[in-house]
Amino acid sequence: MEITDVRVRKVAKDGKMKAVVSITIDNEFVVHDIKVIEGEKGFFIAMPSKKSGDGEFRDIAHPINADMRRRLEEVILKRYEECLQEPDAETY
Repeated sequence: MEITDVRVRKVAKDGKMKAVVSITIDNEFVVHDIKVIEGEKGFFIAMPSKKSGDGEFRDIAHPINADMRRRLEEVILKRYEECLQEPDAETY
């Protein structure tokens, strides 16, 4: 499996969420609404989620193992850092 595209939309307002990302896998499958969050130990990603009836948030899509999460995070955060250097990068 290969991540073939990463699209980053920087968040204009102040806060911990810095960007919302969409990834394309193998030019065939897209996952939207992955968040780039700034935490105490640096940046990390949060997978798309929805609020359930009991008030808890549950991931809609997520990696099954730590290796895949690490790969996703590396690719997404690298592209996010590149976007910080692009003055015309998409912001919302």
